[in-house]
Amino acid sequence: MESIHGDKLRGHLETMVLSTLEQGEAHGLEILHRLEEAGCGLLKLKEGSLYPALYRLEAAGQIAAVWEAEPHGRRGARRRIYRLTAKGGRTLSAGRLEWQQFVRVLGGILGAPA
Repeated sequence: MESIHGDKLRGHLETMVLSTLEQGEAHGLEILHRLEEAGCGLLKLKEGSLYPALYRLEAAGQIAAVWEAEPHGRRGARRRIYRLTAKGGRTLSAGRLEWQQFVRVLGGILGAPA
């Protein structure tokens, strides 16, 4: 199967990010890894796409972020840890309903079995 990236992801990335944070808080690269793992290796995301989505979600109050206190036994810079907010949970629920409707409509158009 062909990898999924770019235009095919546009409009869905933020809902997918919210979904990964439903599993628990995470830093940016962990979110990226969760998405790639959930996509069975077919989902190809770049950090350059992920971080602007995280900033938009934070500005909208759908996720909250804090800087980790210290690097916890590793070298390097502190990481920003993101978590889902109640507003983000509601947005995720609405996004899932919207996605289900989208799949039904396209399935009907394309003649896919229901």
